[in-house]
Amino acid sequence: METANLISKKQIREIYESYTDYFNEIMSKVIERLQQNIKLSAQPTYKSRVKSFDSYFKKVLRLKPDQMEETKSLIYLTDMMGIRMICAFLEDINIGLEQIKKLFEIKEVEVKGAEKKFSEFGYESIHVLVKIPPEFLPPLEGKYEGLAPISDELVCEIQIRTILQDAWAEVEHELIYKIEFNPFDIPLRRKLASINASLTLADITFQEIRDYQNKLQRELDERRRSFYSLADGFLNEKTEKKEEDINRVSPFVQGTIDDLLLKAIEAHNDGHLSEAVDIYTRIIDAVPDTDKNVLAVIRKHRGMAFFAMNKLDDALEDFQKSIEADPKAFRSYYYKGIVYSILKKYKEAIECYTKSLEINEFQAHTNFRRAMAYYELGEYEQSMNDLDVALKLGMNPDECKPLQEKLVKKFGMNM
Repeated sequence: METANLISKKQIREIYESYTDYFNEIMSKVIERLQQNIKLSAQPTYKSRVKSFDSYFKKVLRLKPDQMEETKSLIYLTDMMGIRMICAFLEDINIGLEQIKKLFEIKEVEVKGAEKKFSEFGYESIHVLVKIPPEFLPPLEGKYEGLAPISDELVCEIQIRTILQDAWAEVEHELIYKIEFNPFDIPLRRKLASINASLTLADITFQEIRDYQNKLQRELDERRRSFYSLADGFLNEKTEKKEEDINRVSPFVQGTIDDLLLKAIEAHNDGHLSEAVDIYTRIIDAVPDTDKNVLAVIRKHRGMAFFAMNKLDDALEDFQKSIEADPKAFRSYYYKGIVYSILKKYKEAIECYTKSLEINEFQAHTNFRRAMAYYELGEYEQSMNDLDVALKLGMNPDECKPLQEKLVKKFGMNM
């Protein structure tokens, strides 16, 4: 290639920068599709950039010097458009990758940093090369008049990282790559490796906490579902819950209060109610009286276990203790109201339901239960009002239908 035929750096810059708005418009459409379709436990954030000219030019010199001739065409590279999808947790990276595969045609997937030794600094991230859909390409007229078509298939690089991986990448770029710094000093290399290891450990720890939270939430949802089912059985006088005879020794799990709580709830859900009560009691005995929030939660859980054992007086006492520890414990008021309803103390039940709704008015089940209590007291108008609110808040119409039919008969109305 003759030097006389080479296009100048200035000319290459002018051509490249003339495409900046064009590329940004394409990336905004890619991000919009990602935002509308990527569903993670915590929604990711997005950053986008058109590759800086200096980085672009260095790469052209290295990879495509033969194309640096007098031409108005853009010298095309696959990483001119870059988007970062920044996730909260490690698990979101692979989940996000699988969702991206359903949204775009994938040209390449690469795990950056996986080849590094544990003693080297660097951070992994997944780079996905996606083909730009034809409908995302702005027309080369009007606003973009004069731009030459790009012959290659346009692609965009999507980097998937956690928040901490992204933070490391930003700092690493400033400290090392931006100024071409390669530390030879062993202590300095060790400091960088230590920072990287700390961030990696933090990511792993965050993920472990999230896994624990997810497991605990599943157990809580199951326990709450069982409680409602059992309450319905009591109120309909169709069933009597008895503890399962497990005939086994229950080893007391050692660990944090969170560990013990999870163990207790698992035992509760499995029908091992005495074991659950024992662990709840151990937690209550170990927690200082000043730790009101923890006591309110554990008392509520133990009250639900007593309820499942048909020990209603013990359940009432625990729900009341939960309320005393946390006057805003609206669920404890609600559960206390259910016990009073089973005992046919409907006025007391209504007081509890009302207090619960004063704290949190958006409770379909609480409105429904209060509607049932009002019906038992012959206060049919209040019952109908609460039932309407429960339905508006999303209560299952099938669950409401029996009470609705009773109220219709009382008012002498036709369905």
